[in-house]
Amino acid sequence: MKRNLKKLFSYYKPYKWLFWGDMFFAVLGAAITLLIPLIVRHITNEVVFYDGQKALETILFFGILMIVLVLVELGCNYFMVYQGHMMGARMEADMRRDIFEHYQKLSFTFYDNRKVGELMSRITSDLFDITELLHHGPEDVVISIIKLVGAFSILLYINVPLTLVTFVFIPIMLVFAIYFNRKMKRAFKRNRKRIAEINSQIEDSLSGVRVVKSFANEAIEIEKFQKGNHNYIASKKDSYRYMAGYHSGIGAMTTMITVLVIVAGVAFMTKGMLKATDLITFLLYVNNFIDPLKKLINFTEMFQNGYSGFERFMEILSICPDIQDAKDAVSIPKLRGDITFENVSFHYETNQDTVLNHVNLNVKAGEYMALVGASGVGKTTLCSLIPRFYEVSEGAIKIDGIDIRKMKQADLRAQIGIVQQDVYLFAGTIMENIRYGRPDATDEEIVEAAKQANAHEFIMSFPEGYQTDIGQRGVKLSGGQKQRLSIARVFLKNPPILIFDEATSALDNESEKVVQQSMEALAKNRTTFVIAHRLTTIRNAERILVLTESGIEEEGTHEELLQRNGAYSSLYRISVQ
Repeated sequence: MKRNLKKLFSYYKPYKWLFWGDMFFAVLGAAITLLIPLIVRHITNEVVFYDGQKALETILFFGILMIVLVLVELGCNYFMVYQGHMMGARMEADMRRDIFEHYQKLSFTFYDNRKVGELMSRITSDLFDITELLHHGPEDVVISIIKLVGAFSILLYINVPLTLVTFVFIPIMLVFAIYFNRKMKRAFKRNRKRIAEINSQIEDSLSGVRVVKSFANEAIEIEKFQKGNHNYIASKKDSYRYMAGYHSGIGAMTTMITVLVIVAGVAFMTKGMLKATDLITFLLYVNNFIDPLKKLINFTEMFQNGYSGFERFMEILSICPDIQDAKDAVSIPKLRGDITFENVSFHYETNQDTVLNHVNLNVKAGEYMALVGASGVGKTTLCSLIPRFYEVSEGAIKIDGIDIRKMKQADLRAQIGIVQQDVYLFAGTIMENIRYGRPDATDEEIVEAAKQANAHEFIMSFPEGYQTDIGQRGVKLSGGQKQRLSIARVFLKNPPILIFDEATSALDNESEKVVQQSMEALAKNRTTFVIAHRLTTIRNAERILVLTESGIEEEGTHEELLQRNGAYSSLYRISVQ
């Protein structure tokens, strides 16, 4: 907890002057609140007994003074509400930036085991309550302590016995608050977990809305959502039950204190131990004493709510990226593309079964290499190890004789172009999506890349050309069009190493032919790995590797492997049937 609190307080540092300004106005406002009842007491105890003219002038003076004090208090409250909330919003933005940047550092392994909706809740809803805590927490504590100490001192000054009577309920209130706040903390944590689950289910359902509608399964998705919603309501029911008990109990005890003060105060008056004016002042200060006490108790609720969100925030920040640059990592501005696998083995973190087992492979710069084999033998995994999307479990991968773990990740990945079967295009225009390959590219370079990818013609067929909005994930484009845009991105990037991961397997024959031409143009003079589903597309590969569960089973050209009449020949016969 100490580490978490230290991190929490560190977000105040960039806004320390705003924070201290907020604290200054909080103290000033609290002091004014304490001062006004003292002025009222002075008027009722002293000024009313002055001579007529003097009493009128004094009352007028104090009236103007109280109006000025109220205006100053108004200014204090305005600053605290406006600038205080702005400070909280900026701190929330800083936290959101930190967690988003941390998300970018985490490897595929992390995302393989997390749901997007859950990760989104950590960066949105969780942070709101943290902001409320960061803004209102210190402010409420300072105001409450000043009012509590000030009011208690003044109450003692007015009448010690009556003050002690007032204090009877305080320990009971504290014990009551501690008990219910523990209950609420656990309930708030459950609420956050439920919200994350609902977000995850919504994200999953909306992302797959086309699949949902194609199977006419809207009712199933609604039922799944309702189940999550019901679980959320059930967790809320607990927290609201505790909140109801807490607030109603505190409210009842607060009223009891006022009743007790009135009864005891009247009893003291009958015995000549208290003036009527002092009882009125006392009642005014009782509110000044009880309100900060309630605020402090409410702060514990705010703290539990906000801190449970911060714990979830820190859960993510505390996850160290499993793939990081080595301390002695070197910057490699340009690679030739000679790639060597030296006794490489790999298994996923959550599964100890080996996917790749002692693979040895040499690929020369500019060589066109195809990988074939049944699903699950590790073709995609082998290629994912080259840009270090996953880390090898054993052995080493070297490019131009340098272990990729000794290279800076940014430099390594900047020199690898990947075209996948499932093309991801961002919401925006065609121009913006191609420019993603090299953000500093000119419009002319983007057009040239599109021409090289055989995409220029279909782009210009749209009324808005390169400024056409393609929708979420490029839903307004066909599969072949999306694939050509992804190839244009890689043309623009111009890397020495390419990976085509079943890039044409989901396309029709006509689209496949066009995309295949684009891929072959892109692969010219680059080290290229092609993961092939349709073996007819790799006849021209300089080398074909046949992967099985035991490793590299066969290796050679298309003709050589057919003549061996082995695993490749069997796969090829199946593919052309």
